[in-house]
Amino acid sequence: MTTINKIERILKKVEHDCLQSGLRLTKKRRNVLQILLQEQEPLSAYDIVERYKITMAESLSAMSVYRMLDFLLAAGLVHKLETTNQYLACSHIICEHQHQIPQFLICDQCHKVEEVGLCKQLLDELKASIENTGFSLLSQQLELHGLCAHCKKQE
Repeated sequence: MTTINKIERILKKVEHDCLQSGLRLTKKRRNVLQILLQEQEPLSAYDIVERYKITMAESLSAMSVYRMLDFLLAAGLVHKLETTNQYLACSHIICEHQHQIPQFLICDQCHKVEEVGLCKQLLDELKASIENTGFSLLSQQLELHGLCAHCKKQE
């Protein structure tokens, strides 16, 4: 299956799921998601503005993109990398099974990001350990920086 066919299949499933959930996936929100699905690395809102202008032949303000990203985040279709203020499509966007808490392995050289699930039991233990210090955990997302296997081989 080609990448274009895979992206179209994902977008059709997302449209169906949004309709079933009562969420309004507008054309522009769909286009922003499509841009994120096409990319191999996470994008900032400003990167999305530029790619939108090129691929859709239409201008969007960064504020509009941020609002669209907020919708896509709330719908569980994209993730935000807090350490880099960038966004990427969820790698499990069309899966039907329950997902683990995502953690992101971010290559500091090529900027590739891999989303891997974190065992709930491990996260619960980490959360309990943190809360024992009196600290209140607001986000369970983990972002780990390093080198991917490809970049590590290059060194």
